[in-house]
Amino acid sequence: ELAGTAFIVSILIGLPLGCFAALKEHSILDRVCMIGAVLGQALPGFWLGLILILVFAVNLRWLPSFGYGNWSHLVMPGIAASVFHTARLARLMRSEMLEVLRANYITTARSKGLVERVVLFRHAMKNSAIPIVTVLGLDLALTLGGTVIIETVFAWPGVGRLTVEAINTRDFPVVQAAVFVLASTFVFINMIVDIIYTFLDPRIKFE
Repeated sequence: ELAGTAFIVSILIGLPLGCFAALKEHSILDRVCMIGAVLGQALPGFWLGLILILVFAVNLRWLPSFGYGNWSHLVMPGIAASVFHTARLARLMRSEMLEVLRANYITTARSKGLVERVVLFRHAMKNSAIPIVTVLGLDLALTLGGTVIIETVFAWPGVGRLTVEAINTRDFPVVQAAVFVLASTFVFINMIVDIIYTFLDPRIKFE
């Protein structure tokens, strides 16, 4: 649940930010987005989680500081877990869009009188989607197994926290089961990403 929330948030925020920054290259919006993306990748997740708890749980008392329950318990852990992936996705989307927008076929499509919306969504975004899908697949797999610190900070009952507790108590069967589940998930997601490649680029075929 926590990994899925972080993944969805990173897509809903990271992709539009990267697109807007690429379309407004060297503008104030571009600079603000990229500064925010660099900060998002530099901030440690546990530190951000503690700051969120201090501000929204201790001082403002808007959200619960720990535990699992309704949607309010998911807000701060979801933000803390998604910031790094959102920032990386925004930077990657910007660089890929800039590279594609400078390509000759984009110039040709515009010279033929196509609407800018069609040029962006049908040509530019589709051709820049392969590296984006690759990173999204890796981010989802890493988020499923990499929220250990976030789960510990917010006392969230997840697989990562369960694994840490099993290691501390030397519960080796639980550790083996958790590692097997996470590794299987990683392999499965990579397989799905490879299948998606064939829909994005017809030139890619499985032998």
